[in-house]
Amino acid sequence: MIPAYRMARPAARIGVRGMQLRLVSGLAEPKEPKITTEIPGPRSKAALKQLSKLQDTRAAIFAGDYTKSVGNYIADADGNLLLDMYCQIASIPVGYNNPRLLKAAQSAEMATALANRPALGVFPSTDWPAALEESFMRVAPRGLDMVFTTAHGSDANELAYKAAFMHHARKCRGARGYSAQELESVMDNQEPGSPDAAILSFSLGFHGRTFGALSTTRSKAVHKLDIPAFKHWPRAPFPQLRYPLEKYAQENAQEEKRCLEELERILRTHPVPIAAVIVEPIQSEGGDRHASAEFFRAVRSITQEADVLMIVDEVQTGCGATGTFWAHEQWELPTAPDMVTFSKKMQAAGFFHTGALVPDQAYRNFNTWLGDLPRALIARGIIDEITEGNLVEQVRKTGEYLKSHLQPLAIRYHRLVSNVRGQGTFLAFDCPNAELRTEFLNLMRQEGVNMGGSGEVTVRFRPMLTLTKTHVNVFLTRLESVLNKMYKKHWPQN
Repeated sequence: MIPAYRMARPAARIGVRGMQLRLVSGLAEPKEPKITTEIPGPRSKAALKQLSKLQDTRAAIFAGDYTKSVGNYIADADGNLLLDMYCQIASIPVGYNNPRLLKAAQSAEMATALANRPALGVFPSTDWPAALEESFMRVAPRGLDMVFTTAHGSDANELAYKAAFMHHARKCRGARGYSAQELESVMDNQEPGSPDAAILSFSLGFHGRTFGALSTTRSKAVHKLDIPAFKHWPRAPFPQLRYPLEKYAQENAQEEKRCLEELERILRTHPVPIAAVIVEPIQSEGGDRHASAEFFRAVRSITQEADVLMIVDEVQTGCGATGTFWAHEQWELPTAPDMVTFSKKMQAAGFFHTGALVPDQAYRNFNTWLGDLPRALIARGIIDEITEGNLVEQVRKTGEYLKSHLQPLAIRYHRLVSNVRGQGTFLAFDCPNAELRTEFLNLMRQEGVNMGGSGEVTVRFRPMLTLTKTHVNVFLTRLESVLNKMYKKHWPQN
């Protein structure tokens, strides 16, 4: 039996105004998954049925029990324990019921922040500057010395777009102030006060589901259907690389060249001014689509030549999952992007920028809360865990180990697994079609591994930063079991 990674510490009870909150840091990871019912089991089904009276549950897979989830394992309502390789759609960084985060959650500092949520743009708390410095600014991307905190990933992108448009308009307006015509026409959503301008995004990109973000999302039609859009926001092609990369180096270089030439053409000829280009380091929802560092360096050069801002959407790739804290670090850009958005594993959201993107007047890029002190306190704990545990380096090594085992499986089980790819533990492979992928994911859950898909046929890996080689060995045993079952069912002659 593979030895289990354990985080055992003495359990404790803390009284809070008559309530007993159990510190579950005394829980230890199991040696392996434990499955006692089908998934979803009867209790999960009952919980989801009850919830369906109040909310749409058609996307729900099972009901989680977060008092019993621990480390890299998620518990469900039926007592099943699954190795979690999906982690709340890539948003759990350092394990369920992490002791440091539990301690932060039950601190007096957190209690005060939760009970007295301030409007941070108008009445910031005395500890807000220190909270920003000790959390987000400790990991700020090179060249970006300010942070705008928001509620979630879509919100981060949406407000980054606003910053880009205000910056663009200020350049066009020059030193003069707002005209009477601008101030009057904007109230009717008309020019010149409401100018026609655009954000360019890439094919199959995903940037969120709020109105502006949705107009840059290109991954699935169902996300956008029936929602009014900004009609003149253009889409540039994103490279569709072939794998293995070393075999198709020439073809992939030509594909990237084609996409870059089209990006240049759009920026040069589009009838509506483009304020910014937004791009993901890895197109996560679009099917884990990659491009080379050379491609992204060229995008940066092209945007600078066109005097257009570059926004890097690190909502899913940020916070260490690719083997560097920010995925775009691997591009080695000569100059920093203009903005970097984040959320997911940071357990908070916002965008990094420079002072050049601060609006010319107060209240322009603004909302009531402008982020949340409790989220910053949790982010501080997450960053402490990452730093003290050297987790980014662990992700790099664990990812190399996992990928080195996936690649030979793709040869052995080539009818089911192809195009193994990724950085760090941010990995993926493709199935032949959506039906086989769904079957694969369901069987993996029944074997005790929670996974998810992306794009049309892709299986994506989104484990925690605390994943180790021991966890990978547990996973690989169950992966091979499922692949064998599917081969016997669909290709018995093999």
